[in-house]
Amino acid sequence: MARLTRRRLLELSALSGGATLLGGPAAASTPGAGSPRTLGPVVLEPDDPRYAELTTRGYNGRFTGSPDVVHLVGSAEQVVRAVEVAARGRRRVAVRSGGHCFENLVDDPAVRVLIDVSEMTEVSYDPRRRVFAVEAGATLGRVYRTLYLGWGVTLPGGGCPAVGVGGHVAGGGYGALSRRYGLVVDHLHGVEVVVTDPAGRARLVTATRDSTGAERDLWWAHTGGGGGNFGVVTRYLFRTPGAAGGPAELLPRPPGATRSMSLGWRWQDLDRAAFTRLLRAHGDWHHRHIGSDSPYGELSSGLTLGHRANGLITVDAALDAAHPRAGELLDTFAARLTGAAGAPHTSTSTTTPWLKSVLGGVQWPGGARFKSKSTLLRKPWDDRQIGVLHDHLSRGGAEFATAAVYLTFLGGRINDVPSEATAMPHRDCLFSAVHEALWGEEEQTGRQLAWVRDLYRELHADTGGVPVPNDANSGAYVNYPDNDLADPRLNTSGVPWSTLYHRDLYARLRRVKERWDPLDLFHHALSVRPPGAEPSSSP
Repeated sequence: MARLTRRRLLELSALSGGATLLGGPAAASTPGAGSPRTLGPVVLEPDDPRYAELTTRGYNGRFTGSPDVVHLVGSAEQVVRAVEVAARGRRRVAVRSGGHCFENLVDDPAVRVLIDVSEMTEVSYDPRRRVFAVEAGATLGRVYRTLYLGWGVTLPGGGCPAVGVGGHVAGGGYGALSRRYGLVVDHLHGVEVVVTDPAGRARLVTATRDSTGAERDLWWAHTGGGGGNFGVVTRYLFRTPGAAGGPAELLPRPPGATRSMSLGWRWQDLDRAAFTRLLRAHGDWHHRHIGSDSPYGELSSGLTLGHRANGLITVDAALDAAHPRAGELLDTFAARLTGAAGAPHTSTSTTTPWLKSVLGGVQWPGGARFKSKSTLLRKPWDDRQIGVLHDHLSRGGAEFATAAVYLTFLGGRINDVPSEATAMPHRDCLFSAVHEALWGEEEQTGRQLAWVRDLYRELHADTGGVPVPNDANSGAYVNYPDNDLADPRLNTSGVPWSTLYHRDLYARLRRVKERWDPLDLFHHALSVRPPGAEPSSSP
């Protein structure tokens, strides 16, 4: 079934560029070490023709940065030197790995120094420390391919292979295997990060789950505190807590193949009552099966509410093809939803080798303008909210054909971890909702922003236009940054953006910030602020 929405293209995007296997099962890597193949340092200023390649990539076409200098780095030592030069001049720094930031936190005219780690892509096993080392510029697709082909293991990360691990991990990282294995950060053993002292001297620090004192706090802050806050991550070190044995036993094993099902309804076949019945049934069913002890404890599931101009509403679900009841469970799920809707639908089913399922599909080229807004839900949408969704998704013409709302099933093993164990506090969620507008021409910007902002505000009309944590909402996901949450004109709740993203863990994150970034060198509109500092200004 065709998908015309941006999120679906992202979920199916292919890994381009022919990733190769670096460091086979017996290979080791030395912390921060360079090698004969190390790139750089490459220092680019605006008069260099390569500068435009790294400043106008335009993942979100609404934003373009203009730093004084771009450091394309190939080793931790090069990062240390670049950070120290910036710190001495007190110049604002931003870091880019995959370049998939939703807002202008990197592509901001106020950024003077851009450190691009996209060429630091090695994925290897370190037998001395019994960890998998992943450089911050590696893409998720690169990580999945190398870990699986080399050792038969993986990380439960996101569904877009082109996303860089640098930012994905720092915010928590969830994906299709997360109900089975938890978040990516639940497997994060350590982080190698370049930080500065009050005099502007930069150094590489290794902080792990086993560290004590300030170093352990630094590790903890990288388990969900968000990117661009504390320093420059050069490598992540992964090992599942309590794992023993050889490398093939140190991280989760993905299924050999996935059995997936897709259901589809055309808007023209759903009246308001059928739309309501479908969403009620979808929400109630998932709420009953949120726990890891459910027969559906390993199910991944997503709902795409395309705009009426797009014409489609879809539900996609998948299980390990080796599950003895996979077909029966998926059929039962499908029957519940299709029976509730009582409208014509399409249904497809397929079994796909796991690696092909996470790497295959259409590559999203980027460059379009878009606005995404996040909600983490503890309960399904109520009838009022379902009505808001129906009305807004029916509003407007063809220019809104790529607008949509996406709902991803959470729970499972994600929620089995205490909220304070990592810096990702949302361990009580049912769904992650993303509300999105996508457009091509600058002249559409005002109308598209108004559409998605109005939808979000009306969905959360009872809590000041934003998902204030309560019995229905958990807040918002930091990896989907939204500058609107820091704007008092759009967030009238009186609850700051920091509470929406970090809940009651923000005070601890601020102490980590004070200790490890005393110059506040790394900051943006939604960054952790040191104690006593004024909140980041609204963009």
